[in-house]
Amino acid sequence: MTHTTHMEEFYIDGKWCKPGAGAQSIGVINPATEEAFTQVALGTTADAARAIDAAHAAFETFSQTTRAERIELLESIRDAYEARMDDFASAMSDEMGAPLGYALSDQAGSGLGHLNATLEALKSFAFETQRGTTRIVHEAIGVCGLITPWNWPMNQITCKVAPAISAGCTMVLKPSEIAPVSGVLFAEIMHEAGVPAGVFNLVNGDGPTVGQELARNPKVDLVSFTGSTRAGILVAKAAADTVKRVAQELGGKSPNIILADADLETAVAGGVRSCFGNTGQSCDSPTRMLVPRERHDEALEIARVAAAAHVTGDPRDAATNLGPLVSQIQFDKVQRLIQSGIDEGATLVIGGMGRPAGLNRGYFVKPTVFGGVTNEMTIAREEIFGPVLAIMPYDSEEEAIRVANDTVYGLAAYVQSGDIEHARAVSRQLRAGQVSINYPDWDLMAPFGGYKQSGNGREYADWGITDFVETKAMIGYGAA
Repeated sequence: MTHTTHMEEFYIDGKWCKPGAGAQSIGVINPATEEAFTQVALGTTADAARAIDAAHAAFETFSQTTRAERIELLESIRDAYEARMDDFASAMSDEMGAPLGYALSDQAGSGLGHLNATLEALKSFAFETQRGTTRIVHEAIGVCGLITPWNWPMNQITCKVAPAISAGCTMVLKPSEIAPVSGVLFAEIMHEAGVPAGVFNLVNGDGPTVGQELARNPKVDLVSFTGSTRAGILVAKAAADTVKRVAQELGGKSPNIILADADLETAVAGGVRSCFGNTGQSCDSPTRMLVPRERHDEALEIARVAAAAHVTGDPRDAATNLGPLVSQIQFDKVQRLIQSGIDEGATLVIGGMGRPAGLNRGYFVKPTVFGGVTNEMTIAREEIFGPVLAIMPYDSEEEAIRVANDTVYGLAAYVQSGDIEHARAVSRQLRAGQVSINYPDWDLMAPFGGYKQSGNGREYADWGITDFVETKAMIGYGAA
């Protein structure tokens, strides 16, 4: 399916342009068919530098725009985005395997949600405050390098671009080369919305080339990265020489504590659905379910039934709610980790190695649940990034909290309880940037980001805008 005519071009300084000398193209694979459905150009260091120069030149003017002007621009971007929701959904279904309905409601829908939430935050954001005779001003940090992942393309692009625009920053976006089509579509709507030349630029490419140039180039003042912890470390090291700000949203291994007073059926079935959402390819998935030992076997049966209800197959089939993994690399990784769970003695409740019955191509995996998982097992330690749930029995609440926190990650955590005060007390003891109690609705105004090796900085709404501003104190400014 043709989504755009610009896949082998970049968007620089308000124009679509061809890559420079030495650029190559690669196929974009549909993970449901394992076949390329389009090509994407991979930029060179020179391409990235050209885009950075355009953003640098545009910053002087754009940083001086008013709040009202930026609100009007964001409203135009929001309207242009909303008009092409179906195109975004189709692109993300093809490029990363999301079931089409989910691609519209959640994948494309998350982008629209962030544009609206950031707009609301911008209207009341305190760019200037007064303390005595000192005026405190929050102003645009400068040129921003935005590096986004393949698993939530529009969620991560919009929750970086919208606050950058709100703050008055200019930017260069590098979407994932694995799922780049939706990023190119986003550049088209930015052009349609009338974003001034140089304010938003897009260069496709890989991390070692375009990504590293965004991180190390002295004209870039902030690099905002979402992806694996391994890649985030490389970005931070490359950025260190120019002492630029680095915001990172990285990996996770999120615990889901089912307390003894929770409704077990609701808590376990909801945990399976949450873990398997987006085919398990979310950094905040609740992949470690901690249950009271005396109810462990009961929990396994509830989880087995909940997992069996998932329909794996063609993302274009309305009955499908579990698509493929994004790539051969991800498929092989998840298979390796499933095998490790078997080898290390976990109880395989459902799923296991190989593709589901009836599927002989595509990066499909069986929805898998393990029981009897101990804290030393590989599947309890490593981020799997697939529909694989590890159920871990605990003997005391103190043990559950200790195990939940015993990880290098700290992005998200989940608590299920029939007593809200009990849930609140446990939530306060969890070392994570976001704790969800009893599967609440998504809150676009809540800060999103992690403790420990899950990153630094916070995204979404006013929290996102804060990441894109510098703070200036004008002492002796006088009374307000």
